[in-house]
Amino acid sequence: METKEQNNQEQDMKVLKNVAQAAKKDKKISSYLTQEKQDIYAGKSMEEVIAMKKDHSIPLGDAYEPRVVEQHWQQWWESKNYFKANPDNVLNNSKKPYVMCLPPPNVTGNLHIGHGLTVAVEDAIIRRKRMQGFEALYLPGQDHAGIATHSVVEKNLYKTTGQTRHDLGREKFVDKIWEWKEEHGHQIFEQLKLIGASLDQSRFHFTMDDQLSVAVKEAFVQFYEQGLIYRANRLVNWSCKLKTAISDIEVDYMEFPVPKKIQVPNHDGWYKFGELTHFFYQLKEDPSKKIEIATTRLETMLGDTAVAVNSKDPRYKDFIGKELLHPFLPDRKITVITDDELVDMEYGTGAVKITPAHDPNDYNCGQRNNLEFVNILTDEGLINENGGKYQGMKRFDVRAQLEKDLAELGLLGGKTNNPMSIGKCSRSGDIVEPMLRPQWYMKNSVAEKMIEIVESKQLNIEPQEFTQEWKKWLSNPRDWCISRQLWWGHRIPAYLATVEGQEAPKSEQEQDWIIARDEKEALEKAVKKYGVDKEKITLSQDEDVLDTWFSSGLFPFSTMGWPNKDNKDFKAFFPNSILETGHDILFFWVARMVQMSLLLTGEIPFKDVYLHPIIRDADGKKMSKSAGNVIDPREVIFGSTLEQMLQKLTEGNLPAKEIERCQVNIKKQFPEGIPPCGSDSLRFSLLAYMQKSRFINLDLKRVIGYRESGNKIFQSVKFGLLYIPKDYKYEANRYKFTELSLLNQWILNKFNTYIQKINEDYDKFDFGDVATNFMYFWKYDFCDVYVEACKPILSVEGVSEKHPNYEQTLNTLFYCIDTGLRLLHPMMPFLTEELYAKLNDFEGKYESICIANYPEYRKDFEHATIQQDFQNILDIGKSIRSTCTQLNIPPKNNPDAYIYTQVEKIAEIVKNEEQMISKLSKTSCIKVLESPDQAPKGCVKSAANGNIQVLVDVKNHIKIEDELKRLQKKMADVDKKIAALKKKQSASNYMTKVPENVRAQDEENLSELSKQKIIFETSYDQMKEIKE
Repeated sequence: METKEQNNQEQDMKVLKNVAQAAKKDKKISSYLTQEKQDIYAGKSMEEVIAMKKDHSIPLGDAYEPRVVEQHWQQWWESKNYFKANPDNVLNNSKKPYVMCLPPPNVTGNLHIGHGLTVAVEDAIIRRKRMQGFEALYLPGQDHAGIATHSVVEKNLYKTTGQTRHDLGREKFVDKIWEWKEEHGHQIFEQLKLIGASLDQSRFHFTMDDQLSVAVKEAFVQFYEQGLIYRANRLVNWSCKLKTAISDIEVDYMEFPVPKKIQVPNHDGWYKFGELTHFFYQLKEDPSKKIEIATTRLETMLGDTAVAVNSKDPRYKDFIGKELLHPFLPDRKITVITDDELVDMEYGTGAVKITPAHDPNDYNCGQRNNLEFVNILTDEGLINENGGKYQGMKRFDVRAQLEKDLAELGLLGGKTNNPMSIGKCSRSGDIVEPMLRPQWYMKNSVAEKMIEIVESKQLNIEPQEFTQEWKKWLSNPRDWCISRQLWWGHRIPAYLATVEGQEAPKSEQEQDWIIARDEKEALEKAVKKYGVDKEKITLSQDEDVLDTWFSSGLFPFSTMGWPNKDNKDFKAFFPNSILETGHDILFFWVARMVQMSLLLTGEIPFKDVYLHPIIRDADGKKMSKSAGNVIDPREVIFGSTLEQMLQKLTEGNLPAKEIERCQVNIKKQFPEGIPPCGSDSLRFSLLAYMQKSRFINLDLKRVIGYRESGNKIFQSVKFGLLYIPKDYKYEANRYKFTELSLLNQWILNKFNTYIQKINEDYDKFDFGDVATNFMYFWKYDFCDVYVEACKPILSVEGVSEKHPNYEQTLNTLFYCIDTGLRLLHPMMPFLTEELYAKLNDFEGKYESICIANYPEYRKDFEHATIQQDFQNILDIGKSIRSTCTQLNIPPKNNPDAYIYTQVEKIAEIVKNEEQMISKLSKTSCIKVLESPDQAPKGCVKSAANGNIQVLVDVKNHIKIEDELKRLQKKMADVDKKIAALKKKQSASNYMTKVPENVRAQDEENLSELSKQKIIFETSYDQMKEIKE
């Protein structure tokens, strides 16, 4: 493990070096780079680096450098076993459990931004729960990802050797996949560590390891014995290129609003989609009579066994029940039938060709009308023996040939546009074909129960909008096709028994199959079933494998030792507490976990389900490798030059044309590359995006912005450490709240309110509010107000004695830093650990912030009027600064200011806090007046709020004549803009031609301009008054 980590660190340093070299040519990126600075940790071990980070005599750096801050903390946390959960603490009731599974990423996977969002959310949840005293388990795992891995390895095999899996054979090909898994499987977890995922690595599970394989076989056998699993010959989504059935989630859809030609895998030409081809069937008894058909899939006419019409359609009353001639298959029986459920006589020709073996609607029609089901395609998508003279041809080549042949016979009609969507396999790009194939299916016998537990809140789904989709989907559940025609995955525990001297078993007949946990049990069952000696029986296991989602559906409890319910982990950590994942797999994974858990354990597998949004690019487009807009979090963490991003495209399996298209997109989106932002900035920005929407349009500028916010936090703590003496011993409860100054009472009360809100937001899964509320408090209340107000109190240079409030302010400042870091830790773990390590040691300080207590609301910090009292001070400061800004008075000028109020309490507060108000408002002094007439000449008046008038002495800080001219110009500019807007609004066609949103914006602009006009006019009048 150490070697892997060292290798990864070396690779990361190479990335950083390359970015630094490129940055010399790019000033914008260069401004964010720090990696060319001397690395004080170079060549040192993890233990040595952590010791330096905890050494209080070594100061923090000049600025926040994510690469320096984030070094080695993850490795140290893991070495301390902070993330390792102990079931004994739960079983002996000393701690409550909080359990969450990381949605097991694919074994083929590299880190993408979706993983970044998953970890940002899940790790924030689990770190907070760990700090709150729960026995927190964040369970890692990895999915064998049957079809994805199978596809990737086969593509790589062909690319590197020119061979297919069939050239190798099953055993050798599976060996290749295991080699791939061993080589690449660990990568994503090394990458997840970069983002700070606090996973219990000692409990890592792969969905094909021995423990989970036992669970899969046990589940299949139990489901079969309960009558829930059966075999049937039905339509499935078939990928001809992969030669397997695929699930709905593996089908993407291409939209064809107008006809368009595209290329199709395993075909040589270009083929048009998005149109109807019209042709004619002739009546067998009278070929002069024809019935017109329109179809988007002309090749499927080779599988037609009927034409359906509506029984009420007068056009076809003489055709009903009669046979039609197939122009190319004279022995094929095609009958005109009625099916009012299928046929709308107002649509198209009112006659629908029926291909029961290749269309879902036709399949249902075929079952209703007892039609013949004729399959015309091989597994590879070639026409089979049922296609007559077209046998062996590729299906879309047949489409073109049929048009020619029908035209020669005079049976081809015209073509009409037909907007449509066509499914394609997400793995191979091939167009999905509905195919009739024998498969294993599973019923959902607990669908009603699954609806009930959500409606009764036994299972809570957030956001709540998805509860309706849950109910809708489960109200009419379809049986699940669980078999796949692949070589990689859990082989189905089903066996065919060939008995010596008896007829061979048939794979399409369920009764010929024996379901067993292993071959030994299968042989015992075969002996009992056929009543012969075992020597006369030959077993062959089903070649097919289970759908990946089958093993994934068992994950919450198979990882805990099930079917052994006496396993400590099962007893302590199942059911889990929460399942967090993307909303796109609510039914493919989440629902199946609930279904399988109810059936096998009788338990709901988790209490809460949180569904996060799906990330799109800044323009709202879906991220995909083929679009070239996928973002690798490592590119954000370490930065990446444009050249590196372009080079990376050539290292995968993308075809040359797709690489060219992707390079164009990347150059457009990231012309300067991506500057290094660090893991914490990435995590925080992703959390800030979380506003319970279905999609996130990710703009990397926001990530860069939160890197700057990280620097704000870094610098504010660094400020605190400069003012806090090295020998200072902090005590959290040294002072009673009532003993504190107004400033210290205000910040503690304000912070306390935010702590309450942030905890409530966490519990409601409002992660966007968690992030933005924290940053708002820290930047605007703590840094901009409290820290600034603290400076004159804590400054001891050049003073004979300390400020009266020095000690309490020092203690309060320390409290805010310590508490703030703990509050922030689940979102920014590396930065907070780095800064926490530099805090003075004190009683109650933990070895690591990740096991420190999470802040909770304190009732002793409540105060009925403190916020309003202090708001008066803030209003005064804001009013003074606004006046100076409007009159272009530089901040360093520090004019005198005066306050008039009739409220005695406010006057008293201002008198007591003159120094603080002067500091916050950047004035030389603040005086309270008995009457506004006492103010010296040359003051500009403004209202801080309804109770306070502010007067700023500006006469010595501005040139009156210049200011009058400036204000005259401002007023003229505003008048001009107002006149132009009003002229636009007065146009006769304004209400009909201008969109509503533009009109609303015009009104908003007019209102803002009117406010500016009043401000400039008021200032102008006051300037004239001063002049006179």
